[in-house]
Amino acid sequence: MADISKLHELCTQVRRDILRMVYAVQSGHPGASLGCTEFFVALYGAVMKHSPKPFRMEGKNQDLFFLSNGHISPVWYSVLSRSGYFPVPELATFRKINSRLQGHPATHEGLPGIRVASGSLGQGMSVAIGAALTKRLNGDKRWVFCLTGDGELQEGQCWEAMLFAAHHKVDNLIVTVDWNGQQIDGANDDVISLGNLPAKWKAFGWDVLILEHGNDLEKVIAMLRRAKRRTGKGKPVVILMKTEMGYGVDFMQGTHAWHGKAPNEEQFAKAMAQLPETALGDY
Repeated sequence: MADISKLHELCTQVRRDILRMVYAVQSGHPGASLGCTEFFVALYGAVMKHSPKPFRMEGKNQDLFFLSNGHISPVWYSVLSRSGYFPVPELATFRKINSRLQGHPATHEGLPGIRVASGSLGQGMSVAIGAALTKRLNGDKRWVFCLTGDGELQEGQCWEAMLFAAHHKVDNLIVTVDWNGQQIDGANDDVISLGNLPAKWKAFGWDVLILEHGNDLEKVIAMLRRAKRRTGKGKPVVILMKTEMGYGVDFMQGTHAWHGKAPNEEQFAKAMAQLPETALGDY
């Protein structure tokens, strides 16, 4: 069992990492990265079976994760490094020339933990379905996890993938939607309303779970474990996870304004003051 107090501490450190990475290069996407911190810490720290070393692309007999909304790379990079995939000091190279830590995850730099380039919204679920089918064909009993954004569901490819997964009974797949109600241009409801999202996923043949508190670490862990118990029954599983964009920094919370904006010096200092230093230490 994971030490929950250490995972809480890791959440704070990951948020510090996110802000420091984005501030250092004045570029990146802090909002949803902060909002999805508990999800990544829960997934890598308490739920998935994974092996940082040696990292193998095929991930045989391991759980796999695919990030579809690749712009939230800061949170993923932080959790990967602090899970042992690559040295923590490498976080200082985020978005710099010739860095392995590109603004959107890429594979040609050979960063351990990254299995597919992502950030072209709408594609990640399709890749995850392919990986899940591969595991099924190979008799590999492990799970495939995928995270998407809610605004991303405005992409038509997502709905094609949802139909495909249900039709082919891809029941070793768990997709989580970061249901924060915000996207780069404003609230989802103002850009293109998603309507009754639970009803739509259910109508497309998925087993639908709703997590009301996606920034509560214990509840995220419990829901991911519950989703695993729902697999293997002929339906893919989706968790609609309600989070708050910018969670953990009061002036960033609940607004699309920090989707892709870096804090200035004063804002950075104010944000970091809300996140106490941890025993894990900054990079």
